[in-house]
Amino acid sequence: MAVGASRSTTLKKLKYSVYLIRKNTLTTVGFSIVLALFLVALLAPVIAPYPDQALGATDMSQTLLRPSWQHLFGTDEMGRDMFSRVVYGTRISLWIGTLVVGLALLIGVPLGLVAGYTGGFVDEAVMRFTDIFLSFPPLLLAIAVAALLGRSLNNAMISIAIAWWPWYTRLIRGTVVSLREKPFIEAARTIGTSPWRIMTRHLLRNSISPVIVQASLDFGSVVLTSAALSFLGLGAQPPQPEWGLILNTARNYFLVAPWYSFFPGMAMVVTVLAFNLVGDGLREVTDPKTRRL
Repeated sequence: MAVGASRSTTLKKLKYSVYLIRKNTLTTVGFSIVLALFLVALLAPVIAPYPDQALGATDMSQTLLRPSWQHLFGTDEMGRDMFSRVVYGTRISLWIGTLVVGLALLIGVPLGLVAGYTGGFVDEAVMRFTDIFLSFPPLLLAIAVAALLGRSLNNAMISIAIAWWPWYTRLIRGTVVSLREKPFIEAARTIGTSPWRIMTRHLLRNSISPVIVQASLDFGSVVLTSAALSFLGLGAQPPQPEWGLILNTARNYFLVAPWYSFFPGMAMVVTVLAFNLVGDGLREVTDPKTRRL
């Protein structure tokens, strides 16, 4: 009976959350665009008309062609179809965002959880170590680490994750500190519940909502940061169809082939905007003050 009631309550909350998302037009648009982006990334080999050119094949007889039915986004200085490269760039950017945010969460959440619950010396040590990273602007720190590790897409993702995890540590630590003296936590301690179970089953469940919202908002920022590193030559390397790397080359042809930089730039704009809309929608769903009808 208790399990059935719990499932019924969870289902009702889920339905209400979906209702709140659908109620907000901009949030619905954001979720729709994000879903479309992931479908494009998944089906890139099917959608791209010239997948070999997306991966680096060239056709010097088709250089810098204007957008047409044959080449929807035109071609670049190597005769490669820009639509195909932008589509494959979607796959790279979403992979970067997913991996970096996931890695930052994997590092930051456990540290913040342990620091907030334990307190004392452990809390001080973790937070002072975190403050060292927070004292640097994320982009500047990512550039420094990427330059140290070497020029590659994998190193760029590692460098961004290193710059991003402290924000999640501070966020979840603050939430845990506000919850650890609550009556339900005291009751769990009284009946002999282990600290690990308290942290994972009680504190984490009640602290994860703002982290999820922040992660969805950070996704777009991570995409922009990775594009910036590639633009500077520290991220993706030719012939990878990463948006920032494409823009780095396209700037040399801005006056004669403006479409070359327009389409990858718009792809980044749409991606960041969509994830920001999703983040705002999730904030509305998870905030009790905005869950009213």
